[in-house]
Amino acid sequence: MNKIMALDVGTKRIGIALSDFLHVIATPHSFIQRQPEKKAIEEILKIANENHVNIIVVGVPKNMDDSIGFQAEDCINFSQKIVGFDIILEDERLTSEEAEERLRERKIDFRKNKGLVDMESACVILEQYLGR
Repeated sequence: MNKIMALDVGTKRIGIALSDFLHVIATPHSFIQRQPEKKAIEEILKIANENHVNIIVVGVPKNMDDSIGFQAEDCINFSQKIVGFDIILEDERLTSEEAEERLRERKIDFRKNKGLVDMESACVILEQYLGR
């Protein structure tokens, strides 16, 4: 059995979360810098291969009216550069707000480390996907 990876693709960082082998639990894994993009993709592929991933869920921040804006297009374009895995696009509206709330509840100060929000957002994206 394989794991599932989720990505919260931002302009500066990419948050990464992984499922367990039973596809029940989502856990924040890490975050990486988005630039240079080639290196970011190499790191994603390395993490995916090391963790026996076969599906990568990429968050797409649709607008509230369900349309695709600039940031969503950017995420879709980035996802198309990841080869060798099944890519699933997942609506990720409001995941950053939920991630920040979760971190506040755990009394984690994320203001100086936005990567924590990116990792938690990836976890929210993965939980949404696993919940269906």
